Amino acid sequence: MLDELKVKRRHFLVGAAGAAGAAALGDAGVRAARAQEASGLPDYVSWKEPGAFIQHSPQTLETMRGEIGLSPLTPNDLVFVRNNLPSLTEEQVGDPEAWEVNVEGVAQPRPITLAELRTLGPETVACVLQCSGNGRGFFEHETSGSQWLTGAAANVSWTGVPVRTVVEAMGGVDGDKSFMTGTGGEPIPEGLDPLTVIVERSVPLEAQEVALLAWEMNGEPIPLAHGGPVRLVLPGYYGVNNVKHLKRLSFDETQSQADIQRSGYRVRPVGESGAPDQPSMYQMNVKSWVTHPLREAGTGRTQIWGVALGGTEDLDRVEVSTDGGETWEEARFVGPDLGRFAWRPFVLAADLAPGTHRIASRATTASGAAQPRDFEPNHRGYGHNGWDAHAVDVTVQ
Repeated sequence: MLDELKVKRRHFLVGAAGAAGAAALGDAGVRAARAQEASGLPDYVSWKEPGAFIQHSPQTLETMRGEIGLSPLTPNDLVFVRNNLPSLTEEQVGDPEAWEVNVEGVAQPRPITLAELRTLGPETVACVLQCSGNGRGFFEHETSGSQWLTGAAANVSWTGVPVRTVVEAMGGVDGDKSFMTGTGGEPIPEGLDPLTVIVERSVPLEAQEVALLAWEMNGEPIPLAHGGPVRLVLPGYYGVNNVKHLKRLSFDETQSQADIQRSGYRVRPVGESGAPDQPSMYQMNVKSWVTHPLREAGTGRTQIWGVALGGTEDLDRVEVSTDGGETWEEARFVGPDLGRFAWRPFVLAADLAPGTHRIASRATTASGAAQPRDFEPNHRGYGHNGWDAHAVDVTVQ
């Protein structure tokens, strides 16, 4: 079962002749099989939907492709997990309202508690949370790290106070600064150089205009597995920049010297080492993928649906092909538009004749940026958005 879940292109049986197979793939059967395969989730995520994840490691859980439906937001219990260090415990956090974030590089630097952050005027933003390595498993070359396919992504509603509001309350950025740096509050294991393990990311200063110090995730306190009590949220930026358990927010002239910034999450040719002069995994690119090649068994009319995101832009359209990219038909968006940082579920009704159909999707932004067919390899397998690799093969009998 596990090998089947890890294949790069899934095959589905539909139609009268495949009724028995389709029945076996029904929701109850699939969930039961997956629950058996993915049993024993770590205690800190025991509240997650049982059987809905591929567990790459105790700190990495990938949401299975078929678990994402047409709802615009991903429920907390279906959101993937990716932690560079173990999540904090309730004992380590203590009173969440007393959690402090040290704000530096402003005219009036000081620590600020979660309780005080709540008084500064909260806002809510919906945005895609996506690991830089989402799609890594589609590259042909050997890559280290979790072999994510499509499930290291979710669409989440965050509530918190805008960073620009916090900065204004502290007198503005002090002097000429180029970067905003977030530092996580995870303990550093004894005997290690902090710079080798600390989660500390610097992003261009302009990111403060969209950044949020968030304390709610989909209307609930942010679970510790996802970075509570306070998380830095950067709409449009890859997940690594959305620092969990935020303890320090600083405005600096230079980037952090932590390994995760200097050499980690750098886009470089296969075989090269990471270095500060290489592109960093900042803003996300346009992307889409099919999540349900079929809604129910039966030949003929089939509902194909999936999700699409524009990175930092509004989407213009999503097209679907059922013949491997030879022809395309525009799909329609489903549900409300939650803004340029959120993904849009899409659907297309197609008549599938008996045989094998290669189903793909490609998204285009308002500025005309479109998913490419292929994506150039990079050493760590970051940012894959090629529509061909994300296609699925559907067999209709």
